[in-house]
Amino acid sequence: MKSLFKSCLLMAFMVGLSVCNANEKKETPSKQYIKVALLLDTSNSMDGLIDQAKAQLWGIINELSYAQCNNVRPNLQIAIYEYGNDGLNSREGFIRQVLSFTNDLDDISKELFSLTTNGGNEFCGQVIQTSLNQLDWGNNPDDLKLIFIAGNEPFTQGKVNYKDAATNANEKDVTINSIFCGDYGQGVATFWKDGAALTNGDYLSIDHNQTTVHVASPYDEDILILNSKLNKTYISYGSSGRAKMALQAEQDSEAKTYSNANAVGRTISKSSYLYKNSTWDLVDAIEMEEVIIEDLKVEELPKELKGKSPKEIKSFVMKKSVERENIQNQIQALNIKRKQYITQQQDKGSNALENAMIKAIKTQAKKKNYIWN
Repeated sequence: MKSLFKSCLLMAFMVGLSVCNANEKKETPSKQYIKVALLLDTSNSMDGLIDQAKAQLWGIINELSYAQCNNVRPNLQIAIYEYGNDGLNSREGFIRQVLSFTNDLDDISKELFSLTTNGGNEFCGQVIQTSLNQLDWGNNPDDLKLIFIAGNEPFTQGKVNYKDAATNANEKDVTINSIFCGDYGQGVATFWKDGAALTNGDYLSIDHNQTTVHVASPYDEDILILNSKLNKTYISYGSSGRAKMALQAEQDSEAKTYSNANAVGRTISKSSYLYKNSTWDLVDAIEMEEVIIEDLKVEELPKELKGKSPKEIKSFVMKKSVERENIQNQIQALNIKRKQYITQQQDKGSNALENAMIKAIKTQAKKKNYIWN
């Protein structure tokens, strides 16, 4: 699902370009969100789809991190649903909310890697309606709200009519984008295109069994070395701190199981503004003004900070903050060279949908004042 997942999240920025234009003469909102619900078919035929999702998560996040509108970089929240899996509750339409809206990139990675296929009965209308009902889409007119649904069975299956779900989506200002895993014409014939058109969304078809193409670069090893240094700048705190730090390391390892290039992609994501961990990392928590050092209890502190005064803790955190920023800047600088190298080396015929989608999205972006830098 490289093409699928990357297309999904990239389109999130693009479909909302009109939001950017609407704000050109207004004060920029302090909390502008792009909310993306990804609905994945996890029936037996979708192993390739899930594999692509796992392999391409970090490339997607990286592409999103380069986008901005009117000098503002929107916050990103992602939710994940699986459907069409016989291992799920039949009374709930073989649907499961894997993850509610979150900006925790490690949790998103963890849940994607946990997905397996089995079955099944694929009820597109019902999973769309379920995501509309369960998720907090909010009422901010400046927020961009998108659903991306992927699968390969007729869009008409199940007790919930997809047209009714689309009507509800329009009422909530949510756009549905459909990705058919198979022949384009077959997806049209089985109403996947109509499912997207009812909310002015996009319809796509992909080869979900296409192997993800990773291109190694001469800069990869240096970036991975910097990742190890970057991890040492995190200071866990609170009841979940130690477990979340372990999860960070676990997802580093998961990324590397696919390839060094995928691990490099994750490292680049960790150097971007989208990777924030204020719920367990003191550096991010203090930077985002979510924690006051004087209010922390001794048991909430990591071993290296126990017994230190608030002044000493602040000094320690500041040192780590400066160190982190320096490492992140080094990673970003190497990534510029890496991107140039990959552009020169990559087979233009590979990952055809991905290349076509990025080109189309950026063409739309130009008309709507989104830029990449």
